[in-house]
Amino acid sequence: MTRISCPKLSQKVTTADVAAGFINHGDNVGMSGFTGAGYPKVVPGALAQRIEAAHARGEDFSIGVLTGASTSTEMDGVLAQAKGIHMRTPFQSDPTLRKQINSDEVDYIDTHLSHLAQQVWFGFYGNLDVAVVEVSAILPNGLLVPSSAVGNNKTWLDQADKVIIEVNEWQPREYEGFHDVYYGTKLPPYRNPIQILDPTQRIGDPYLRVDPEKVVAVVKTHAPDRDNVFAPVDDNSKAMAEYLIDFLRHEVRAGRMPKNLLPLQSGVGNVANAVLAGLQESEFEHLTAYTEVIQDSMLKLLESGKLDAISATSFSLSGEMAEYFNDNIESFKGKILLRTQEMSNHPEIVRRLGIIAINGMVESDIYGHVNSTQVLGGQMINGIGGSGDFARNAFLNFFVSPSAAKNGAISAIVPMASHVDHTEHDVHVLVTEQGIADLRGLSPSKRAKVIIENCAHPDYRDRLTDYVERAKASATGRLHTPHILEEALSWHTKFRDTGQM
Repeated sequence: MTRISCPKLSQKVTTADVAAGFINHGDNVGMSGFTGAGYPKVVPGALAQRIEAAHARGEDFSIGVLTGASTSTEMDGVLAQAKGIHMRTPFQSDPTLRKQINSDEVDYIDTHLSHLAQQVWFGFYGNLDVAVVEVSAILPNGLLVPSSAVGNNKTWLDQADKVIIEVNEWQPREYEGFHDVYYGTKLPPYRNPIQILDPTQRIGDPYLRVDPEKVVAVVKTHAPDRDNVFAPVDDNSKAMAEYLIDFLRHEVRAGRMPKNLLPLQSGVGNVANAVLAGLQESEFEHLTAYTEVIQDSMLKLLESGKLDAISATSFSLSGEMAEYFNDNIESFKGKILLRTQEMSNHPEIVRRLGIIAINGMVESDIYGHVNSTQVLGGQMINGIGGSGDFARNAFLNFFVSPSAAKNGAISAIVPMASHVDHTEHDVHVLVTEQGIADLRGLSPSKRAKVIIENCAHPDYRDRLTDYVERAKASATGRLHTPHILEEALSWHTKFRDTGQM
């Protein structure tokens, strides 16, 4: 069966080299892709070669890149290595690009994933010149069957002056019917309520739409998504999962949520993946998920029957699990719904459904301010992603991390966070392998006591307690949130200077 059955668009099939020729220096380019799924596989590489050739001739050539979230070496990596990116948003994970961001070679705008589409509609980033979007098929009427990620693709196709489509035959043709693309979005003050009352309620179309007159090239590909490698569940991850799951049992007993819990959201990463794996062995059944990314453990929960249904915007699977899903895709139809990230991360929906949000952190201070993006106050790791979308609006949120890193050289609990992504007002529960701290309803001083006693590593606990006591006793400590300003970031400066907090 042909993947490109639209007569008009089939006439535009060409090579990646020709397609890349439609992208010019200074363009803003909306690329598909979300956490290593559904990104364009060959046009970015061809574009990187054009950029390198231009640089060899002494010509400037760089572009602004907007995506759904992180992509892969074949996209962010090759463009960064060619020094072809001058602006990037909203989330990335490529090591070469990260170095360029932290050396101020690339303007990086770290923004909430639910916000970017609207910001582009309002023109905050200037004109969107080109969209490069991967799909699994083009239908006879020109509708597009999305692939393994939806992300911001609707907005890119709507807003871009020129469109390049990659049709990836590695992506199952059976993806048709897995997607829910909402075309009812309006800008203020004309917005309508988003009527999602159940995680897998459909409110949109199974297809992406594109004006065929804007399509300048269609490129055939056959390449897998990024292989997301998850570390084995270690003792620390297992302990955190057990603490978190036992806390959920407590919430059920207290009558704050039903026996099948509330819809789950899980951020990307090894710890979150381990927590979901722990649910496999729990007594909880008929779970649901309203999240942004489907990782290996969540797919296994679905297959085992523990999880009834998942709403997300993308996959983020290991190579082995991606192959398994592709081979058995029909068995998952009706249980998985992939939406635009405007909807998967929409605050209104998150608040209405009462999401349980589970996300990682770099550090928390003793009062519950969480840093999830930067090291030593300014060195960007990847970005805030969707954690803020969910944490601010969740019924219950957890931030999880080992209590120490780099063989104990770094404490995840510090006197003052060197950067704050989630203020104390948005943080409900902290979890480390040492224990769990329920911060709801507690004043700053009481938060400090609970966090230090339950979550801090034993090697740092006495020093943290000493800091709090001296802060309270100092002349400037008689405050709502006691700090010794001269010492508040001393742990970070010590690590910077000595490699040890």
